[in-house]
Amino acid sequence: MKDRIKQLITLGREHYEAGDYDRAEGYLSEVVRQHRGFADIFNMLGVIHHSRGRFGEAEAAFEEALRINPGYTEAALNLAVTCNDLGKYPRAREIYTRAVSTSHAAPGNLDPFARGKIANMHADIGAIYAGLGRYGDAVREYQRALELCPAFADIRARLANVYRDMGNPTAAIAQYLQVKSERPDYMPARTALGVTLFSLGKRDEAMAEWEAVLAQDPQNRSAALYLRMVSDETSPALPGSAL
Repeated sequence: MKDRIKQLITLGREHYEAGDYDRAEGYLSEVVRQHRGFADIFNMLGVIHHSRGRFGEAEAAFEEALRINPGYTEAALNLAVTCNDLGKYPRAREIYTRAVSTSHAAPGNLDPFARGKIANMHADIGAIYAGLGRYGDAVREYQRALELCPAFADIRARLANVYRDMGNPTAAIAQYLQVKSERPDYMPARTALGVTLFSLGKRDEAMAEWEAVLAQDPQNRSAALYLRMVSDETSPALPGSAL
């Protein structure tokens, strides 16, 4: 994948997840002008179009997402909702039925879309507990989220942050390292891993993590700041990561 497209996807997804649909649409639209092979990009554009009442454009975007990935449950459900809004009730029912029947989940289990939604709900509750200093409760909620979706790197990194904040750096590092192994491109976890290593006096290892982050993301301000600070032997202890 070309570096420019990767950058556009990253920026588009970040703004989309932050709810900044105006800026997200610009980046995501540029992606599809250059490459039409990403189902999740079309799904995000469909959500943006739908939120603005542009149901015809939303329908087309969700259909394209499903053309690329026929098993994309989230896009299928979004398309069913859009068809319903357009008054295409028989088609909405057909799409919904097909999405449920082709789900990879066995009877009695949650399909991948539902698992993701519930996992994020547990993570949101975990964040509330963490903000209140109830770290044990936060850990339990994040663990429940990861039982549903173990590949969600952001949730695992947030669990690591809680372990770090509750004074268990060994558990925190284990979680950060798992994210690093599974998603080496997830820079927030690697930046936070460096902070935790530094807090344990492992200066060289911490610097190696931040240097690796900057090698992949030269504009990463946190990693650059931390490196500048530790280059001065008299620098104060680093604050907790802003992850």
